[in-house]
Amino acid sequence: QSGFGSHFESEALPNSLPVGQNSPQVCPHGLYAEQLSGSAFTAPRHSNFRTWLYRIRPSVAHSPFKKLESNGLLFSEFSSSAAETPPDQFRWKPLKMPEDKNTDFISGLVTFCGSGDPSTKTGLAVHMYRATADMGDRCMYNSDGDFLIVAELGSLDVTTEMGKMTVMPGEIAVIQRGIRFRVNLVDGAPIRGYLLEVYSGHFKLPDLGPIGANGLANPRDFLHPCAWFEDRSTPFTVVNKFLGNLYECTTQSSPFDVVAWHGNYVPYKYDLAHFNTFNTVSFDHADPSIFTVLTCPSLEPGVAAADFVIFPW
Repeated sequence: QSGFGSHFESEALPNSLPVGQNSPQVCPHGLYAEQLSGSAFTAPRHSNFRTWLYRIRPSVAHSPFKKLESNGLLFSEFSSSAAETPPDQFRWKPLKMPEDKNTDFISGLVTFCGSGDPSTKTGLAVHMYRATADMGDRCMYNSDGDFLIVAELGSLDVTTEMGKMTVMPGEIAVIQRGIRFRVNLVDGAPIRGYLLEVYSGHFKLPDLGPIGANGLANPRDFLHPCAWFEDRSTPFTVVNKFLGNLYECTTQSSPFDVVAWHGNYVPYKYDLAHFNTFNTVSFDHADPSIFTVLTCPSLEPGVAAADFVIFPW
């Protein structure tokens, strides 16, 4: 499904979506209705994000969460007392792949830099992911913010509650706060890339101003998954990133049991080859903001909490 900021609907079984209702007393096929909110209920329409999920089992059916021991490489809080920040310029080369052939997407996360604190919903973090193994019967969701995935090496087989996406090098994907996902390898090939995590708000397309109605990243080129589910009774581990720490719980079935959904809070991917560049070097250079693909606004008008910018060549 293509578009950006639109309201979508999808069902993997015919007649799974309720007609004219979000939460009927009895849902079709005996499914459970749950609303996943990406904003306050009373947020203005242009910034109100939610998706209704119709699933086989309620998502609250899980064991108590237990805190995972930190590997010392994943950080989220960047106050002066927690992390010393030198004033130098930095650039980072990709890290070497892990020698451990059982490193999955979660255990291979390494933080490079950041600012702010997820407890105050301000700031961001930049991580690198590396994986040599599938997540298998393990999934993750982030309570601290949205993930923007930049694939650098190898393709990602991403399963979310709303469906599946394959994310290849040269593409990006966004998985919003609270959405469960799993990353497996494609044909067993190791993967590596970058994660931009924003603690406040959500990514949006930048305003075009005098460019006009078309250009940069066009809404039609953003792709959203279609409903897909598995009805599988097996112990499943769910990992939650919450206030910078990782916690895990266990369910007795796959959490990817959403048969149908509708809403505007949905993961998406974008092929950077579709970015329509605007620039001129006739006698001077424009500011790099002309290359903005996605922006996450801050509370101050015109100032972004984070911009994702590319320099095509």
